[in-house]
Amino acid sequence: MRILYLCHRFPYPPKRGGKIRPFNMIRHLSASHDVTVASLVRSDVEADEAKGIAPFCAEYHVGRVRNWVQGARMVARLPTTIPSSMGYFYSAALDATVRSLLRERRFDLIFVHCSSVAQYVVHVRDIPKILDFGDMDSQKWLEYSRYKPFPLSLGYWLEGAKLEAEERRLAGRFDHCTATTRAEWETLRRYGVETSTDWFPNGVDSEFFAPSEEAYDPDTICFVGQMDYYPNQECMFEFCARTWPLLRAQRPRLQLLIVGADPSPRVRALGEIPGVVVTGSVPDVRPYVHRSALMVAPLNIARGTQNKLLESMAMAVPVVTSPVAAGGVDALAGEHFLTARSPEEYRDAIQRVLDHPAERRRFAEAGRARMLSHHAWPNSMKRLDAIISRCVDNFSLRAAKEQLAS
Repeated sequence: MRILYLCHRFPYPPKRGGKIRPFNMIRHLSASHDVTVASLVRSDVEADEAKGIAPFCAEYHVGRVRNWVQGARMVARLPTTIPSSMGYFYSAALDATVRSLLRERRFDLIFVHCSSVAQYVVHVRDIPKILDFGDMDSQKWLEYSRYKPFPLSLGYWLEGAKLEAEERRLAGRFDHCTATTRAEWETLRRYGVETSTDWFPNGVDSEFFAPSEEAYDPDTICFVGQMDYYPNQECMFEFCARTWPLLRAQRPRLQLLIVGADPSPRVRALGEIPGVVVTGSVPDVRPYVHRSALMVAPLNIARGTQNKLLESMAMAVPVVTSPVAAGGVDALAGEHFLTARSPEEYRDAIQRVLDHPAERRRFAEAGRARMLSHHAWPNSMKRLDAIISRCVDNFSLRAAKEQLAS
């Protein structure tokens, strides 16, 4: 098949959550199909990095945008019913490219990852279309509103409400819709649209994220995440303020590594707390995770799958996380990882791993085994293949019936 694949962040290099899922889909689909990729870049560096996608697709097209222009587009949509998110991910150049591609060649399938770029092909009716929401972004904005002060909270709530309405509308304009987890899929189903829906999980490259033979440091724990992302920032502010003092009181030599690109000044300031190290961008997160006794992910705001959990477990490094973050992982709390809700529960769970090497080894082995069995990309891609086949077949059957009826 000839597939046009659109996504909101250019999917190479696959270094963050919004890029990992689409990259693995593109790589898989290109093994059997002719895949044309269209996406956005926001800097010269990102445009240069995007060239690395070439071996994994038939061709790719880039829409270059500038943040100040996208910011203006977001503001312009504030008094309208259109979500500002749609402005942030709109490019006139990319729109023209997509329309040109659709005029000049015949595609057998259009696949869209993330609702924010569905706007480029929502008008197409003669080609089967799949919209992979990934996470239901509207629910994330609505959750943000609970953590922001007024009047910002009102702005986040308004964007969430507008985006939810847009998600409902878009779902009805596609032939099939998917999500990353069963929980996100159930949210999609609650919208009540007639479009068929399904879900397929994120995987993890268990060969790349493999255990290390080097010894870990029993007095080091880590958190990994993009540090310009609000949920990552918020959980580290909370953790360092409330849980870290409890841990240091019992273990004065304990060190917390906050590993991730683009930390804000306020995140960097966490490095002034005794025992806390803010690394900023690093070429490879694996050495930091490998040297840690565990990875803590105390996220209060989380939708979909947290790839940081999958990667750490694949590296045989135990995870202590929140129930909401754990919801996107196909594994069992207490068997493959530990969960906590309060500072005291986080302290106790972390101490349980730090103080008992046998317990650490048990969670390390169980977590790695679960990733191999339940979060392998090949298994997830088999589900994707079945979804695509079903969508294309149903579209052809419906088109044949409509032709007969006319």
